[in-house]
Amino acid sequence: MPSLFRRKSTELVADAVEEVTPDPATPRPKGYTPSKKELGQQTPKRVSVQRRHDVTQAPANRREAYKQMRERQREERAEASAGMRAGDERYLLARDRGPERALVRAIVDSRRTAGTWFFAGAIIVFVGSYSTMPMQVRLAANALWAVLAITVVVDSILISRRIKKLVTARFPDTTQRMGSLYLYGIMRGLTFRRMRVPKPQVEFGAKI
Repeated sequence: MPSLFRRKSTELVADAVEEVTPDPATPRPKGYTPSKKELGQQTPKRVSVQRRHDVTQAPANRREAYKQMRERQREERAEASAGMRAGDERYLLARDRGPERALVRAIVDSRRTAGTWFFAGAIIVFVGSYSTMPMQVRLAANALWAVLAITVVVDSILISRRIKKLVTARFPDTTQRMGSLYLYGIMRGLTFRRMRVPKPQVEFGAKI
């Protein structure tokens, strides 16, 4: 008797499986949509979907929020600094913006300026002018100072003339004051090439 009951229960289970499992050869009515179970798909859990869309976690407390804010500010400052050095118009200071000033930078950066050696020479003059130095050294320091000053003045005049010529030719309707552009170019010429911001975009001798 136990074996008979067991065989019957097995047959009932098999019949139930056959009823649930669709026959591929059985024709389907028009507009029939197979279920996810038939396609072998499973509905994703709500938790997994939520984790997929949850890219950034909310700070647990005020200290964590402050830490995240500092991290974002540090990244923004680094991005702005890199953009400024590269000459990206979005990150430039007001004094560096505009196509006229970009042209002035190219004019100055394409040539060797006497101003880049001015500060190095000024240090030598400062040391050589001490009262403890011999008279010959002090006279040489004064002569060097005069040479540096004259060279910087002449170079500044040449830079200004070059700026006026190219800016007038390429931007005849510019609203920039020429005096401001002259000063901008002269001050850039007084700065060491490696310390210039934005960094030079042209090489020495480049045709502007």
